Amino acid sequence: MTRFGPVLLPGGGVMFRLWAPDACSVAVALPGRSPIAMEATSDGFFSLTVSDAGPGQRYRFRIGEHEVPDPASRRQDGDPAGWSVVQAPLPPMRQASPPRPWHEVILTELHVGTATPEGTFEGIAARLDHFAAAGFTAIELMPVAEFPGCRNWGYDAVLPFAPDEAYGSPAALRDLVDAAHHRGLGMVLDVVYNHFGPEGNYVSLFAARFFNAAHTTPWGDAIDLGEPLVRRYFIENALMWLTEYDFDGLRFDAVHAFAAPGGDVFLRELAEACRSVKPDAWLVLENDDNAARWLERDTMGRPRFFTAQWNDDAHHALHVASTGERRGYYADFSKDPIADVQRALAEGFVYQDNPSTHRGGKRRGEPSRHLPPTAFVNFVQNHDQIGNRPRGDRLAASMDAARLDLLRFLLLLEPAVPLFFQGEEAALDTPFPFFCDFAGELGEAVRRGRREEFRDLFHGTAEVPDPLDPATMESAKLAWDALTPTATAPFRDLVAHRERLVIPLLGTAYLGASTIREGAALVWRWRFASGTLCLAANLDTIAVDLDVTPTAGSVSVGDADFDGSALRLGAWSGCAWAEPA
Repeated sequence: MTRFGPVLLPGGGVMFRLWAPDACSVAVALPGRSPIAMEATSDGFFSLTVSDAGPGQRYRFRIGEHEVPDPASRRQDGDPAGWSVVQAPLPPMRQASPPRPWHEVILTELHVGTATPEGTFEGIAARLDHFAAAGFTAIELMPVAEFPGCRNWGYDAVLPFAPDEAYGSPAALRDLVDAAHHRGLGMVLDVVYNHFGPEGNYVSLFAARFFNAAHTTPWGDAIDLGEPLVRRYFIENALMWLTEYDFDGLRFDAVHAFAAPGGDVFLRELAEACRSVKPDAWLVLENDDNAARWLERDTMGRPRFFTAQWNDDAHHALHVASTGERRGYYADFSKDPIADVQRALAEGFVYQDNPSTHRGGKRRGEPSRHLPPTAFVNFVQNHDQIGNRPRGDRLAASMDAARLDLLRFLLLLEPAVPLFFQGEEAALDTPFPFFCDFAGELGEAVRRGRREEFRDLFHGTAEVPDPLDPATMESAKLAWDALTPTATAPFRDLVAHRERLVIPLLGTAYLGASTIREGAALVWRWRFASGTLCLAANLDTIAVDLDVTPTAGSVSVGDADFDGSALRLGAWSGCAWAEPA
């Protein structure tokens, strides 16, 4: 049984509920009516049944002089400061078939507001055929929960149960998930449980214990996950996305920001609750701590807790090796980036209880080489890694085609689950700068903060687009006339090779990996019960001869040639093949 949000009663009427342990009294405010006092119940809850209310009823809660939205509002009318709306039950689930297994997933990450000209759920639904035809098997949406204004990345949400009205209605989001399923596409949603956004958050007025004053995050006060009802609030949110909207999985943002000791308790409860309603749910972490324990498998090879983790280590190593950039967090991968790429693709994490220079020598990570490759989501670009650059510029804006081709080749022909940012299937150079729609002093503080951050990091040489200017978000919209079948053909070809060489092996037991290094050239061998996946790559301009023999059916990129005795890899080239068990 849920504890949060309004309940439509079988005989008619609505029961309104609010957890307000710091409020002396609470009333329900309905348009055109005087506020109606709520009754205090157990555990700090207030409750009231309104017999003549139903779906579509607008409401707020009155606490002292303030009228506030329902923190578990399923729909908003007029931004977070507007009216909460009682949502009618969503259409029943109509999934055409069970979601494909995780090892078959090829992800594209989309920002709803910029992925299509319309910037809506319906806009994406109308273009699902493109993603299926390009070779993707799943779509991951950046956060869609209600945020202030009409432009945001989604990580400043304040009402996590309500899809933002700028993107469309709850029914439109449910229809998008349903339409994706009918095209064989899985759906993943990014959710944020480590903080509330800085504007439009009223929770502290009536439930200060939602926050832990002893901890902060880079984005605001830490959530107090030591409080059982706070954990329950976010667990109910996760279950809503998995059941009412039928998402196949969730990506949990920055779980390293969960305050101890409640954070570990919450992660365990969260995984157990999600698997209780959807045993094969794809549960993916972003975790800078590289805590491999959350990715452990049981004796049958199934995830005990979470399915996978976004592997920033693999991204950073590949980025430094291919660009030479060493500023900021890339400094941790500057000593020997080729060795870091070697380890990341063979073992998952580069940092496995190693000291981090970027973090002042603090040790980071846990051993991960025993985990299967599918415990990691690898990428060379995502919203963070593009948007954390001053102008939000992509690799395609500055990197030569040979290096781009090799990076894409590596992602699709190594065994980790690959992720590509919107438009990457056509090598678009559309920027993705940070943007938001904050007002007043907060907006000015964000504008100054972005400029100062990059002035320090890039020594005053970087130009930063104004995050408050509507043109900044507009610049991030995909050019759909460039997403042609011709432009995506190389991507589709590599997907076909992944389906032929890689995916059949991933469906069998993982037995470990070994590597060979010759200068900047690397050879990986991932062993599975049904065979071995082999991948060779040269991450330099100097040609290398390798004492390996590709099998029939091998696939290559760039200047790669086997003369019968050695595999010669030219500049930024690679070759992949599979060997039988």
